[in-house]
Amino acid sequence: MRSIELPGHETVRIVFDSENRSTVQDYLAFCRANPDLRCERTAEGEIVVVPPAGGESSHRNSKLSTQLGRWAGIDGRGQTFDSSVEFLLPDGSALSPDASWVSNEALARLSRQERREFLRLSPEFIVEVMSPSDRLKRAKAKMENWMKNDVQLGWLIDADKQTVYIYRKGRNTVTRRNISELAADAPLDGFVLKLGLIWRGLS
Repeated sequence: MRSIELPGHETVRIVFDSENRSTVQDYLAFCRANPDLRCERTAEGEIVVVPPAGGESSHRNSKLSTQLGRWAGIDGRGQTFDSSVEFLLPDGSALSPDASWVSNEALARLSRQERREFLRLSPEFIVEVMSPSDRLKRAKAKMENWMKNDVQLGWLIDADKQTVYIYRKGRNTVTRRNISELAADAPLDGFVLKLGLIWRGLS
Protein backbone atom coordinates (compact mmCIF):
# COMPACT_ATOMS: atom_id res chain seq x y z
CA MET A 1 0.00 0.00 0.00
CA ARG A 2 1.24 3.51 -0.71
CA SER A 3 0.01 7.01 0.14
CA ILE A 4 -0.14 9.94 -2.27
CA GLU A 5 -0.85 13.51 -1.23
CA LEU A 6 -2.47 15.39 -4.07
CA PRO A 7 -1.43 18.92 -5.13
CA GLY A 8 -2.97 21.63 -2.98
CA HIS A 9 -3.42 19.18 -0.07
CA GLU A 10 -7.09 18.68 -0.93
CA THR A 11 -7.12 14.93 -0.29
CA VAL A 12 -4.88 11.97 0.38
CA ARG A 13 -5.41 8.81 -1.64
CA ILE A 14 -4.39 5.48 -0.17
CA VAL A 15 -3.71 3.11 -3.03
CA PHE A 16 -3.53 -0.63 -2.46
CA ASP A 17 -1.72 -3.12 -4.70
CA SER A 18 -3.46 -2.80 -8.07
CA GLU A 19 -3.55 -6.59 -8.42
CA ASN A 20 -5.11 -7.04 -4.97
CA ARG A 21 -7.31 -4.01 -4.58
CA SER A 22 -9.04 -3.34 -1.29
CA THR A 23 -12.44 -4.92 -0.77
CA VAL A 24 -15.44 -3.24 0.79
CA GLN A 25 -14.70 -5.20 3.96
CA ASP A 26 -11.11 -3.86 3.92
CA TYR A 27 -12.53 -0.36 3.62
CA LEU A 28 -14.97 -0.81 6.48
CA ALA A 29 -12.16 -2.18 8.65
CA PHE A 30 -9.99 0.84 7.74
CA CYS A 31 -12.80 3.22 8.73
CA ARG A 32 -13.35 1.44 12.04
CA ALA A 33 -9.61 1.63 12.77
CA ASN A 34 -9.49 5.34 11.88
CA PRO A 35 -12.76 6.81 13.22
CA ASP A 36 -11.42 10.38 13.19
CA LEU A 37 -10.78 10.34 9.44
CA ARG A 38 -13.40 11.31 6.87
CA CYS A 39 -12.97 8.79 4.08
CA GLU A 40 -14.49 7.77 0.77
CA ARG A 41 -13.74 4.82 -1.50
CA THR A 42 -13.53 4.71 -5.29
CA ALA A 43 -14.93 1.86 -7.34
CA GLU A 44 -11.29 0.91 -8.08
CA GLY A 45 -10.57 0.35 -4.38
CA GLU A 46 -8.67 3.56 -3.57
CA ILE A 47 -9.40 5.03 -0.15
CA VAL A 48 -9.66 8.82 -0.27
CA VAL A 49 -9.12 10.79 2.94
CA VAL A 50 -11.04 14.06 2.68
CA PRO A 51 -10.12 17.09 4.82
CA PRO A 52 -12.73 18.81 7.02
CA ALA A 53 -14.77 21.60 5.45
CA GLY A 54 -13.70 25.21 5.85
CA GLY A 55 -15.89 27.75 7.61
CA GLU A 56 -17.69 29.09 4.57
CA SER A 57 -18.24 25.66 3.02
CA SER A 58 -19.66 24.35 6.30
CA HIS A 59 -21.93 27.39 6.59
CA ARG A 60 -23.27 26.88 3.07
CA ASN A 61 -23.83 23.17 3.70
CA SER A 62 -25.73 24.06 6.86
CA LYS A 63 -28.04 26.45 5.02
CA LEU A 64 -28.69 23.78 2.40
CA SER A 65 -29.32 20.95 4.88
CA THR A 66 -31.62 23.11 6.99
CA GLN A 67 -33.86 23.92 4.04
CA LEU A 68 -33.93 20.34 2.79
CA GLY A 69 -34.62 18.92 6.25
CA ARG A 70 -37.41 21.39 6.97
CA TRP A 71 -39.13 20.59 3.67
CA ALA A 72 -38.76 16.81 4.08
CA GLY A 73 -40.24 16.94 7.57
CA ILE A 74 -43.39 18.53 6.17
CA ASP A 75 -43.49 16.44 2.97
CA GLY A 76 -43.13 13.12 4.78
CA ARG A 77 -42.07 10.93 1.85
CA GLY A 78 -38.45 10.44 2.86
CA GLN A 79 -35.54 11.25 5.16
CA THR A 80 -32.61 13.65 4.77
CA PHE A 81 -28.93 13.21 5.62
CA ASP A 82 -26.05 15.63 6.09
CA SER A 83 -22.45 15.36 4.92
CA SER A 84 -21.45 12.86 7.62
CA VAL A 85 -23.46 10.00 6.06
CA GLU A 86 -21.83 7.47 3.74
CA PHE A 87 -23.49 5.38 1.05
CA LEU A 88 -22.07 2.05 -0.15
CA LEU A 89 -22.98 2.12 -3.83
CA PRO A 90 -23.57 -0.74 -6.31
CA ASP A 91 -20.23 -0.23 -8.11
CA GLY A 92 -18.30 -0.67 -4.84
CA SER A 93 -17.59 3.00 -4.24
CA ALA A 94 -18.44 4.63 -0.91
CA LEU A 95 -19.35 8.30 -1.11
CA SER A 96 -20.63 11.08 1.13
CA PRO A 97 -22.65 13.92 -0.46
CA ASP A 98 -23.10 17.26 1.28
CA ALA A 99 -26.85 16.64 1.53
CA SER A 100 -29.12 13.82 0.42
CA TRP A 101 -32.65 12.44 0.50
CA VAL A 102 -33.78 8.83 0.60
CA SER A 103 -37.39 7.71 0.28
CA ASN A 104 -39.05 5.89 3.14
CA GLU A 105 -39.69 3.04 0.71
CA ALA A 106 -35.96 2.56 0.06
CA LEU A 107 -35.08 2.77 3.75
CA ALA A 108 -37.74 0.20 4.60
CA ARG A 109 -35.79 -2.39 2.60
CA LEU A 110 -32.92 -2.17 5.10
CA SER A 111 -32.91 -3.88 8.47
CA ARG A 112 -32.64 -1.81 11.64
CA GLN A 113 -28.98 -2.82 11.98
CA GLU A 114 -28.26 -1.90 8.33
CA ARG A 115 -29.75 1.54 8.92
CA ARG A 116 -27.23 2.07 11.74
CA GLU A 117 -24.25 1.39 9.46
CA PHE A 118 -23.06 2.89 6.17
CA LEU A 119 -26.19 2.77 4.04
CA ARG A 120 -26.04 0.11 1.33
CA LEU A 121 -28.22 1.93 -1.18
CA SER A 122 -28.20 4.77 -3.68
CA PRO A 123 -29.96 7.91 -2.46
CA GLU A 124 -32.59 9.22 -4.83
CA PHE A 125 -31.37 12.83 -4.48
CA ILE A 126 -27.96 14.30 -3.63
CA VAL A 127 -26.35 17.73 -3.50
CA GLU A 128 -22.65 18.53 -3.63
CA VAL A 129 -21.45 22.02 -2.68
CA MET A 130 -18.01 22.86 -4.02
CA SER A 131 -15.41 24.12 -1.56
CA PRO A 132 -12.60 26.53 -2.55
CA SER A 133 -10.16 23.61 -2.91
CA ASP A 134 -12.46 21.59 -5.20
CA ARG A 135 -11.72 21.31 -8.90
CA LEU A 136 -14.70 21.47 -11.24
CA LYS A 137 -13.54 18.54 -13.37
CA ARG A 138 -13.20 16.30 -10.32
CA ALA A 139 -16.51 17.50 -8.86
CA LYS A 140 -18.30 16.73 -12.14
CA ALA A 141 -16.70 13.29 -12.27
CA LYS A 142 -18.06 12.56 -8.80
CA MET A 143 -21.51 13.68 -9.94
CA GLU A 144 -21.33 11.35 -12.92
CA ASN A 145 -20.43 8.52 -10.56
CA TRP A 146 -23.49 9.28 -8.46
CA MET A 147 -25.70 9.12 -11.54
CA LYS A 148 -24.15 5.85 -12.73
CA ASN A 149 -25.17 4.43 -9.35
CA ASP A 150 -28.86 5.14 -9.92
CA VAL A 151 -29.24 8.54 -8.24
CA GLN A 152 -32.29 10.12 -9.87
CA LEU A 153 -31.54 13.81 -9.31
CA GLY A 154 -28.32 15.59 -8.33
CA TRP A 155 -27.25 19.20 -7.94
CA LEU A 156 -23.64 20.40 -8.04
CA ILE A 157 -23.46 23.90 -6.56
CA ASP A 158 -20.55 26.23 -7.30
CA ALA A 159 -21.54 29.03 -4.92
CA ASP A 160 -18.58 31.29 -5.65
CA LYS A 161 -19.73 31.47 -9.29
CA GLN A 162 -23.46 31.34 -8.44
CA THR A 163 -23.84 28.32 -10.70
CA VAL A 164 -25.77 25.07 -10.33
CA TYR A 165 -25.24 21.99 -12.50
CA ILE A 166 -28.37 19.84 -12.59
CA TYR A 167 -28.00 16.11 -13.19
CA ARG A 168 -30.98 13.87 -13.96
CA LYS A 169 -30.79 10.17 -14.60
CA GLY A 170 -30.72 9.49 -18.36
CA ARG A 171 -30.68 13.18 -19.35
CA ASN A 172 -28.09 15.82 -20.28
CA THR A 173 -26.68 18.09 -17.59
CA VAL A 174 -28.33 21.51 -17.32
CA THR A 175 -26.42 24.59 -16.12
CA ARG A 176 -28.22 27.42 -14.31
CA ARG A 177 -26.46 30.67 -13.37
CA ASN A 178 -27.35 33.66 -11.18
CA ILE A 179 -30.69 32.29 -10.02
CA SER A 180 -32.29 33.05 -6.66
CA GLU A 181 -34.07 29.70 -6.19
CA LEU A 182 -34.15 26.23 -7.71
CA ALA A 183 -37.21 23.99 -7.85
CA ALA A 184 -36.71 20.23 -7.84
CA ASP A 185 -38.64 17.75 -9.92
CA ALA A 186 -39.17 14.05 -9.27
CA PRO A 187 -38.44 12.47 -6.87
CA LEU A 188 -38.35 15.71 -4.85
CA ASP A 189 -41.15 17.55 -6.60
CA GLY A 190 -42.29 20.37 -4.34
CA PHE A 191 -38.89 21.21 -2.88
CA VAL A 192 -37.56 24.69 -3.69
CA LEU A 193 -34.04 25.63 -2.60
CA LYS A 194 -33.56 29.31 -1.75
CA LEU A 195 -30.06 30.12 -2.96
CA GLY A 196 -29.54 33.66 -1.62
CA LEU A 197 -27.95 32.63 1.70
CA ILE A 198 -25.82 30.02 -0.06
CA TRP A 199 -24.54 32.56 -2.58
CA ARG A 200 -23.82 35.02 0.23
CA GLY A 201 -21.78 32.61 2.34
CA LEU A 202 -20.08 34.31 5.28
CA SER A 203 -19.64 37.67 3.56
